[in-house]
Amino acid sequence: MIDTDPPRSPYIIHGGTPGRERLRVLTAAVQPTTLALLDLAGIPPSARCLDVGCGGGDVTLELAARVGADGHVIGIDRDAEAIELARDEARAAGADVDYLVVDLLRDEIGTGFDVVFVRFVLTHLAEPERACGRLLAAARPGGTVIVEDVDVSGAFCDPPDPAYDRFLAIFDAAARRRGADPDIGRRLPRLLRDAGLADIRMRSVQPVGMRPHGSEGAAKLVMPLTAASIRAAAMEEGVASAEEIAELTVRLQELAGDPEVVMSMPRIVQAWGTRP
Repeated sequence: MIDTDPPRSPYIIHGGTPGRERLRVLTAAVQPTTLALLDLAGIPPSARCLDVGCGGGDVTLELAARVGADGHVIGIDRDAEAIELARDEARAAGADVDYLVVDLLRDEIGTGFDVVFVRFVLTHLAEPERACGRLLAAARPGGTVIVEDVDVSGAFCDPPDPAYDRFLAIFDAAARRRGADPDIGRRLPRLLRDAGLADIRMRSVQPVGMRPHGSEGAAKLVMPLTAASIRAAAMEEGVASAEEIAELTVRLQELAGDPEVVMSMPRIVQAWGTRP
């Protein structure tokens, strides 16, 4: 262990079993762009991979399928309940992966990985610079670090709706009061460069939907699910009441189900580079 008595977490989204259901919808929304990212970055057969902040293990299982029987994948997350759920799902799928309860900033995370992947984690950390240094240290020389994260300010709804705008404002305020950065996506190339990565590449993607089904519907549904998931943090930080969050969630669900409303998730920046 690196230290004890953890500070209050900047993470504002409720995890555990309710969080797993939100992550399922989130995965459906971002799977096309994440799979394209893995194709671009390249996941070698037989690679040793680390999925940091793995949540329910959706990307962990995808990495395992890509590296094959001769590779190995470890998923780590600080949420013990999420790790247990991921283990259960991996067993049900017959997947040979390891899941460990590990905090990126506090615990040993291992070294010598061919691929280190992290999605939607740095945005929730008060020390993303130190986290990037740890990601670099976990990769072997010549290994690849792959990061995806959000730029919440890029989210949009058309026609504009006050509930959508208010939700974004609450999310932003709660996250920043916890010391997190909801717009960290735009900083990813700089963070990786400053950590010591070389040959950095990046692109921006954005799940957006109009139809209330399929990946489009998932992209829209992520927003009310996220609103409901930040209720406790918003109340603790004094930026919204339980009643307001409930009202916003209902309105966002209505917008998600309206085929004439275009609703996006936050803009996502994908960046990857090589450890020299």
